Amino acid sequence: MPPLRAANLLDTIEGSRLHSADCAHWQRWGPYLSERQWGTVREDYSADGTAWDSFPHDHARSRAYRWGEDGIAGFGDDKLSWCVSLALWNRKDPILKERLFGLTNAQGNHGEDVKELYFYVDGTPTHSYMRMLYKYPHAAFPYDDLVQENARRDGDMPEYEILDTGVFDDCRYFDVQVEYAKHAPDDILMRVTIENRADQAASLDVLPQIWARNSWSWKENKDKPSLVAGKDHNGDVHLIGKQHGHDPIVVTAWSKDAPQMAWLFCENDTNVKRLFSMDGAGPFKDGFNDYLVHGDEQAVRRDAGTKAGAHASIELGPHGRAVVYMRWRPQSAPDDAQLDADAVFAHRIAEADEFYGALQHEITDPDARLVQRQALAGMLWSKQYYQYDVQRWLEGDPLQPTPPASRKRGRNVDWRHLCNADIVSMPDKWEYPWYASWDLAFHAAAFALIDPAFAKRQLLLLVKDRYQHPNGQLPAYEWALGDANPPVHAWAAWRVYEIDRALTGKADRDFLELVFHKLLLNFTWWVNRKDADGRNVFQGGFLGLDNVGIFDRSSPLPTGGHIDQSDGTAWMAAYALDLMRIALELAYANHVFVDIGVKFFEHFLYIAEAVSCDDGCDTGLWDSEDEFFYDKLRLPDGSNIPMRLRSIVGLIPLFAVHVLEERLHGHLPGLRERLVWFLEHRPDLAKLVSRWNEPGKGNALLLSLLRGHRMKALLRRALDESEFLSDHGVRALSRFHRDHPFEFNHNGTSVTVKYLPAESDTRVFGGNSNWRGPVWMPVNYLLIESLYEFHRYYGDGFRVEYPTGSGQKFSLSEIGDELARRATTLFLKDKNGERPVMGAYPLLQADPRSRDLVLFHEYFHGDNGRGVGASHQTGWSGLVALLLQPRAMGASGNVPLAGEPDRAPIPTSTSAPAPACPTESAPEPAPALVTAVTK
Repeated sequence: MPPLRAANLLDTIEGSRLHSADCAHWQRWGPYLSERQWGTVREDYSADGTAWDSFPHDHARSRAYRWGEDGIAGFGDDKLSWCVSLALWNRKDPILKERLFGLTNAQGNHGEDVKELYFYVDGTPTHSYMRMLYKYPHAAFPYDDLVQENARRDGDMPEYEILDTGVFDDCRYFDVQVEYAKHAPDDILMRVTIENRADQAASLDVLPQIWARNSWSWKENKDKPSLVAGKDHNGDVHLIGKQHGHDPIVVTAWSKDAPQMAWLFCENDTNVKRLFSMDGAGPFKDGFNDYLVHGDEQAVRRDAGTKAGAHASIELGPHGRAVVYMRWRPQSAPDDAQLDADAVFAHRIAEADEFYGALQHEITDPDARLVQRQALAGMLWSKQYYQYDVQRWLEGDPLQPTPPASRKRGRNVDWRHLCNADIVSMPDKWEYPWYASWDLAFHAAAFALIDPAFAKRQLLLLVKDRYQHPNGQLPAYEWALGDANPPVHAWAAWRVYEIDRALTGKADRDFLELVFHKLLLNFTWWVNRKDADGRNVFQGGFLGLDNVGIFDRSSPLPTGGHIDQSDGTAWMAAYALDLMRIALELAYANHVFVDIGVKFFEHFLYIAEAVSCDDGCDTGLWDSEDEFFYDKLRLPDGSNIPMRLRSIVGLIPLFAVHVLEERLHGHLPGLRERLVWFLEHRPDLAKLVSRWNEPGKGNALLLSLLRGHRMKALLRRALDESEFLSDHGVRALSRFHRDHPFEFNHNGTSVTVKYLPAESDTRVFGGNSNWRGPVWMPVNYLLIESLYEFHRYYGDGFRVEYPTGSGQKFSLSEIGDELARRATTLFLKDKNGERPVMGAYPLLQADPRSRDLVLFHEYFHGDNGRGVGASHQTGWSGLVALLLQPRAMGASGNVPLAGEPDRAPIPTSTSAPAPACPTESAPEPAPALVTAVTK
C-alpha cells in the first residue's frame, strides 16, 4: 500500500485518532509490560530491602508477580489484565527465553546492566502499529560467562558485554522481529518474523503467549480468569479467555511455516515446589520451560489454564525465514476468519509512515528522520503499567505471609498515601522499570511532539493526591520515594503547554492551571524543607546527579554540617521563574494570577541576591577568583569551604533565565505597577541581577542569575574543549580534572575526584551512573534552551567566542544551534558511516542489516560519544527528537511549531492597585514595562 499523505500531523489518520473521542479506546492496549519485574522494590518482601537478592532472575520464570508482569516484546491492556509476549528456545539454552537477562548491581563491575541485543524500531502513539527487534543467538545464551567474567573485572575495566562473548560472531543468530497491528482498537494482531542470519541451518521453538496477570493469589474471593481451548466452525483450535468484569476474548495463532502449532497451558502461579520445597498443584508458571527444556509432560496441560502459548517448532535453512501470527479480539466482534493479517500490517505501517512524514516534513536528512523516529519509538515502547500501593506493600496481602516487622521502619514508610496503578513513561524497561519524577518531566517534553495529551497526563499524574505527598513533595522513585529530584516540572509543564498550543492551535490553560496549583505546594515544600538556614540558598541532596561530587549528597556528610548547593539553588531560581511565567500566562484569562506572578518574580530576586553576592558574603556561591559557581561545605563550627570542583553543578545557574517581554506582558493589569514598586524600593536587588539598567532587544527585561560578565565567564569554561566542551556536547565534569584531580582533605577525611569520561570507578549509587565526565542529554538540552532564551534578550549583536580560544565569535543562538548539532552527532552517522553512540557495537556497525539500529543510552562517553550506562534509556535521551525537529525547541514565546501565540490583552480597568508602604504612596504607572524597570 503506498504511503498516505497529509498536510500536517493532525490531518493524518493517526493524528485524527489521537484527537478523537475514541483515543482512550485505541490506547487501552499497548506495550505496557516491563522487561524486568523481578528485582524491583515492589516485588521485594525481604527483611533488609535487598530487592535483587530477594527476587533474583532465577526465580522470575517460576514465581508469580504481585504488582506487574514482564516479557519480551510485551503487550497488554492498561491494567495488564491480559498480557502477551514472546518466548523462544534455541534448543541449547538451559532455560526458555521468556524475559531479558542482565546483571544486578552487585554482579556488574559497573552496576546493573542488561546483557541482550534488542531495539525499538517503530511505533505510533495509539499503538496501532509497533515494531521491535530482538537478536537471539544460535548457541546457548552465555548466562554463566557474563556473570563470572563481570565478577572478575574491577571498576577500572570495561564491562563484559554480550558481543564480547562471541555468541553473535559470524552472524550465528536469529533476527526476531515482533510487530503489533490493531485491526480495531481491541482486535489486535501479533506478527513474529524470524530470520536465520547464518550460513548454517538452525532450529527454533517459538511461543507467542497470552496470560492473565495473577490477581487471585493475594486476597480472598477473587475470581480466577481462564483460557480454554475450543474449536471454531472450521475445526481450527482457538482459545476463549474469560475474566470477571471483562468481555470474553478469542485468541487464535497460525503459521504457514509451522502448520502443526499446538496450544500449551499452565497456571500463572508460583512453583512452590521448586522455590520453597512446598506441596502444590501444578502446572505452574514455568510449565512451558519445563516441558520444552526438560521434556516434562506433566508441566503443561492441553485444555485450559491462566497462561497459554502457541508452540511452533521451526526449522530454518541458511538465511531462512519464518512467520508466526497470533490474534486476539472480543468474542462479540464479527468472526472475520478470512482477515488478511499482512494487509492489516501494511495498512497500519502506511499510516505510521504518513504520521511521521507529516512530523518530519522539514527534516531533510534521511538519517536524522530515522534517528528521531527510533527515539520516539523507544519512548512509546517504554510506557509501562506501574502499580504500587505502599500501604498494601507495607502491610502485606491477606493470603500471603506477613512482611517482616522491619518493613514498618524501612523504605518508603512515610509514603503510605502513594497508590499508583497507571500507564507511566519509564526511563528504561529493564534497568529502570519504574518512574523517576525528573526523568518523567523530560519524557513529557519529548512526547509532546507526537502526543501532547499523553504528555499532559503524565505531568498531571505526578501531582495527583495518590502520587504527590500531602506535604507537597513529588515522589522521586520507588527505591527512595522521599529523595529530592530537581524541580523541573514547571519547566516541563510550560514546554508541553507551548508545544501543544503550537500543534493544535489551542491553549490548554485548564491543564496549566491545574499543574500550577499543585506545584505551588511543591515549591513551598522546597522552601520549607531544603533551605536549612532560611537564607534562600538550597540543599536538596544528590538532586539526580548521583556521584557528581565528592560525597553522597543524600547521606550524612562525614564532616558533619551540610552543603549549600549551586545546582539546588539554581534549580529553585529556575523554578521561581517558570512558575512566574505560568502565572503570567494564566493572567491572560484571569487577572488575579498577576499577584502570584509578581510573588515569584520577587522570590527569584531573593534567591539571586543570595547566590550571586560577591566573595565574603555569607550566602554567595560565586568564586570571583575562578569565576565559577561552586558548592559550599558548611561545617558545624560555622566555617565554610568552597568545593572547587568544576562540574555541571556550576553551570546549572545558566538555566535560571527568562525574558519578560513588553509585547507579551505589557498589558497585564497591575503587573507594571507592581514591578515598578518593588524595584524602586529594592534597588539593591534591581542592580544585583541581570543588568536591569540596560534595555534589551524589543523592550524586554532579562531575569537571570547571571549578569553579562558572569554569563560570559561560565560560557568561557562551558565552551572550552579542554574543559567541558566535547565533540558531542557539554560534559558533566571538566576535563581539566583528568590531569588535575580535585582533592579534599578535612580532619583525616581524604577524597579525590577525577575526570572519568565513561564508566564510573565508584560504587556510589550502584556504580551504574557517572556524572564525572560523560555527556548527559537533559542538561545539554536545558543549556541549549537557555542560550536561546539569553539570545532573545541580547540579540545578534552580543557575541561570544566559540570554541573558547578559537578567536571566532558567534551569537548565543548560533552557539545553541552548534551545541544542538554536537549533541545530535551522538546518534547520526559520521563521515565513516558509523554512529558514535554505537561505539561498543562494532559487529552491528559493520553489518549493513544492522547499522541503522540505534540505541539511546543513559549517557555518553565524554571524549568519543560511545553510549554508556543503561542502553535503552530512551526517556531523557529521547530529547534528541526535539533537537532534530526544526523549530521544535527554543525559548518561551518562540516555540516553533506555529506562529506567535494568540494572547488577547485583558482590559486594564480590572487591575488591582499596586502595593505601598504604610507611609508612602505607590509610584505612578510607567508608560511601558521596560522603562518601568530601567534607569
